[in-house]
Parts: sequence; structure tokens; C-alpha cells
Amino acid sequence: MKILIPGGSGHVGAVLIRHFLAQGHEVTVLSRHSFELPGVAVLTWDGETVGDWASTVDGTDVVVNLAGRSVNCRYHQANLDSMMNSRVRSVRAVGQAIAAAKNPPRVWLQASTATIYAHRYDAPNDEAIGILGGDEPGAPRTWNASIAIAKAWEAETLAIETPNTRKVLMRSAMTMSPDSGSVFDVLSHLTRLGLGGRLGNGRQYVSWIHQTDFARAVSFLIDRENLDGDVNLCSPNPLPQTEFASLLRAAWHVPFGLPAAEWMVEIGTWLRQTESELVLKSRRVIPTRLLEAGFTFEFPNWGPAAIDLASHIRNH
Repeated sequence: MKILIPGGSGHVGAVLIRHFLAQGHEVTVLSRHSFELPGVAVLTWDGETVGDWASTVDGTDVVVNLAGRSVNCRYHQANLDSMMNSRVRSVRAVGQAIAAAKNPPRVWLQASTATIYAHRYDAPNDEAIGILGGDEPGAPRTWNASIAIAKAWEAETLAIETPNTRKVLMRSAMTMSPDSGSVFDVLSHLTRLGLGGRLGNGRQYVSWIHQTDFARAVSFLIDRENLDGDVNLCSPNPLPQTEFASLLRAAWHVPFGLPAAEWMVEIGTWLRQTESELVLKSRRVIPTRLLEAGFTFEFPNWGPAAIDLASHIRNH
């Protein structure tokens, strides 16, 4: 297959590129910055407008759009605007190119996020009965802003008419890979420093997905012609942060992890120029549609997944 990945230069893109190349597919990446990657064609774009790159869409089998500014930043207004614009405008450009293609792709997989669901402890969120977030009582303004961005991201995708191209909204949890600078790498570094303890009250659920299952799920969605709309890409077993941290410590053979009260998390994330929402919001999300369609996870539980990922880092 010919596969186009706008925004494929990040950690999630790297996971998919390895997967697709191993399967023998032809991969093209759209990036705002030129770089070289063995076996991959890299085209530059501005992430906002239709350009010469659009000719690549014509005849491509699959588009997986991952474009959007990283959420690993402080949620001040300038960054929130950048996150919103980079997502909405890139979707619009990709959608316009697909709509104009004489031979459009058969499927458009559009990145979304599990963050779109409400902060809750009482029950899991799935695609059918999950509660979308926004304006939850007591939720910080920045939490609601990130949900508004996610909703706008999805709405822009659905608004574009692509009658010959199936659209899937991938509401992804944190994709765990051993790559340098990835979420797992950062959490592992903190854990090995003895900082992998309870964060806040520790009750907040962590939704995650192993890189292998993420890539396999994307291939599954490409092949399943009857699946469209929103699909959660996450392990079927989210777990409270205290358990998540304990199993990560076990994977690294670290005997303790210092706890951090909420105010300490706020200071720590400010120092790292990231946002506390990423670790304090309870993301209790389950992949009901994937499971009902027959997808099976190789790493459904966090303990074995953490051990596998840690072994990759140790051996490289």
C-alpha cells in the first residue's frame, strides 16, 4: 500500500513508520522541516494550506494524519492557540486534498485524543456511553481548553465531505514506546531517579497503549471497512496512577518512588515547561469498538508492557 503520514516526524509517527516499512508498504511523510529517513519519502508542507504535496494524495491508499503541535508545553494562551490552529488547519488542508483527488485514499485515519473524555473516577469512558469533557465542576480552565481543542479537531474532520474516503477518528491514549524522548522514556527517567511515586491523590486513571498494539490497531482499522467514526486506541485496562507507577518501578527494579502532592506537581511541571493536566487528569478510557470488532491486544496489561518496553531500552 501507499501510505501518507502528515505530521509523521514525531514519536507516534516513528512507531507507525517502523511498522509500515516492516510490512513492505510505501511510506511518505509530510513535515514542516526537511529531514532524511531511510526508506521513507519526506515532503515539506506548512501544515496549513494545500500545496504541491497534494498530488501525492491522489493514488495514495491510506492517509494517517498525525499533524498538530505537541501538548507537552505550558497551556498559556499562545500555546493553546497554536495547538488549536495546528490541528484544525492541518485537518482542513488534508481534507481538501482528499476531496479534490481523482483517486482518493480509501481511508483517512485522523489523530484525536482520549483527553476528549471527562475527568472521572467512577466509570470508564467508551465510544458509546463515555462522557465527553468540558466545563466539569472544579476543572481548571486549561483542562477545558484542551478538550475544546480536541472537539474542534474532530469537528473539522467530520465537516469535510469525502464521500469516497472512510474517516476514522483515533482517540488515542499515550502511546508507549522506548524511543528517546517518548512518554515512556521520560517517565522511566523520573522513575529511575526515585521520582516515580504517587502524583496528587494517585487515584487518577492512566490510559495507555503499547507501541505494538497501537501499530497493530492502526492496521486493523485500515483493513476493517465497516469501522468509521470515533474509535478509542488504548489498552482495555487503564489503572490508577499509584498502581501504574508501582508497576513501572518494578519494571526498572526501583524499590521506591517519592510521592508528590498536587502543589509539588504544579511546580515540577512548570519547571519542565509542561502541564499538570497530563498527569493529574483521570483518563479512564476503554476500547470497546476495537474489542467488539475482534481486535486482540498483545499487551493488555501495564505490568508486562512496562517490562517489555524497559527491556528494549536496556538492550539498546
